[in-house]
Amino acid sequence: MPYLAEELAAWAHALDPSPADLRLAEHALRDTVAVSLAARGHRMAGLSAGLPEAARWAAVGHVLDFDDLHLPSTAHISVVCVPAVLAAGGGAREYLAAAGVMARLGVALGWGHYTSGWHATCTTGAPAAAVGAGLALGLDTEGLARAISLALPAAGGVQRAFGTDTKSLQVGFATEAGVRAARLAAAGAGADPSALDAWLPLVGGDREALAADAFAPTTAAVPGGLATKIFPCCYAMQRPIGAVRELIAERAISSSDVVRIVVRTPKAAVHPLIHARPDTGLQGKFSLEYAVAAALLDRHPGFTSFTDEQVRRPAARRLVELVEVVMSPDGDGLLTGETTVEITTVDGAAHTATLAFPPGSPALPATETEFAAKLADCGSDVVGLLTGLDWKGAAELMRASFPSTACPLENE
Repeated sequence: MPYLAEELAAWAHALDPSPADLRLAEHALRDTVAVSLAARGHRMAGLSAGLPEAARWAAVGHVLDFDDLHLPSTAHISVVCVPAVLAAGGGAREYLAAAGVMARLGVALGWGHYTSGWHATCTTGAPAAAVGAGLALGLDTEGLARAISLALPAAGGVQRAFGTDTKSLQVGFATEAGVRAARLAAAGAGADPSALDAWLPLVGGDREALAADAFAPTTAAVPGGLATKIFPCCYAMQRPIGAVRELIAERAISSSDVVRIVVRTPKAAVHPLIHARPDTGLQGKFSLEYAVAAALLDRHPGFTSFTDEQVRRPAARRLVELVEVVMSPDGDGLLTGETTVEITTVDGAAHTATLAFPPGSPALPATETEFAAKLADCGSDVVGLLTGLDWKGAAELMRASFPSTACPLENE
């Protein structure tokens, strides 16, 4: 049996994308560039100014937590793979190869890897970025396997970073580590191809978790597809927000009339939501309680919902204190089971909504109208900038929007 790095490299090198794969790549490019441009005025754009291209683009692209997610791996695939490929001069095929490696490696790592506290976007992202950048640089199968092994020492990130600058920065570090590994492999750096197999069980993974047809030519490049976020916050908040929105769409509920809120959810579905009483906008993006409050107050939580000032507003504080969370122990993954929200108003009436799939999930894909609204929310000029955008043009746009200070390996 070949080593896993060799198997991933061989699959990536031989990838012949289907029309459906290419449509996914086009959507991912537009979504990732849009949410990156939306962060042009964010402090992360300044904090990351000295980082190499791939690191800066990934950090800025992830800081608003509006980028896509691969649910089977619990990894933000495109915010790693798009910057890595763009920085190395690649396109749709290289992106799909990187995204496919990231998805497969994430499945091998499994839900237990995520629940033990790892940030799967980083642990899967570094080897995946190495593959995307490596293909763009012309590496063969053996070279790609070396690049994967060279990226492993930097394949790390922790969930305690959620709600802080570190979350998006560590995604940037992992992305750049992959690009750096690809460049080192192209320069002739050696590595042990068995390293990935040795590393996998150390972080709770199991190669046998991969589907039997994981590397079949007919299997989608990214099995399970990608979830598009409709609201700029952690994916675990999308379903509770969606449930509240369904409820208030059916009934005229004033937030000031709410006296009790009960959220029933599988524990797994809210695992990343670690800030029960958020005090900053970043913490608010990882708070189940604030998700409900923001949906009640703002109807469609957007960028302005996740500022420090909005998280601290008295009306939000009051609602947060009313939220009771009842968790069941069953299931794995962020969309396991269903979420039920029950809101009791001052007149004693109880209003209930239950949701299995939020808008934008693979089971309920974002409509053209919803996606267009998301792009428009990212900036008044974004829709025009994305019109007719290809991968070469996207790289030029990102360089113009986020110029970085050159680093030693950057222009070699």
